Amino acid sequence: MAYQRRDSFHQRAKREGYRSRAAYKLAEVQQRHRLLAPGDRVVDLGCWPGGWLQVAARAVGSRGRVVGVDLRPIEPPLELPNVWCLEGDLAEPDVLDRVRQLLGGPAQVLLSDAAPRLSGVRAADRAHSEELLGALERSIPRLLGSGGGLLVKLLDCPEAVAFQKRLRSLFDSARSLRPEATRKGSSERYLLARGYRGA
Repeated sequence: MAYQRRDSFHQRAKREGYRSRAAYKLAEVQQRHRLLAPGDRVVDLGCWPGGWLQVAARAVGSRGRVVGVDLRPIEPPLELPNVWCLEGDLAEPDVLDRVRQLLGGPAQVLLSDAAPRLSGVRAADRAHSEELLGALERSIPRLLGSGGGLLVKLLDCPEAVAFQKRLRSLFDSARSLRPEATRKGSSERYLLARGYRGA
């Protein structure tokens, strides 16, 4: 059953020209919650292979701007006039500075579908999760403007619980979501937060 579900979204992505099946997770959140608005400045942290960039670019339109960053290059490049991609580590302050410059100001929305590389060694995987969540948390005050929104992937681990608790205090509202396109049996969920108070 899980494989059929995965294949259906995978085939749909190929048919509709999306870089990944994950595009449908953001598309569902957008349809139900209207996180992205025309003209928004959006940052996508951990943007490879580019499916979320495609969905965000369509939602913000020609007046909007989407900047993605990832350790891996987006290949082939996305031929979208309102999308810019950087190859770099989101944990590096100079990379975040470059993102901010490309955005042309603070972001209205911060997205992240990034996940740590898992090895199967519990202690190492927890450390990698904590490292990624820490980098995401440090990026928020550098990139997100006052009143902004956020959508971040979380895995089922103590570090994610602590991260979510800290973030709830920074936003007017926050809730957990599990989009339909999430693989059956996966522990991932998404934190949707609005009304950033920190900037």
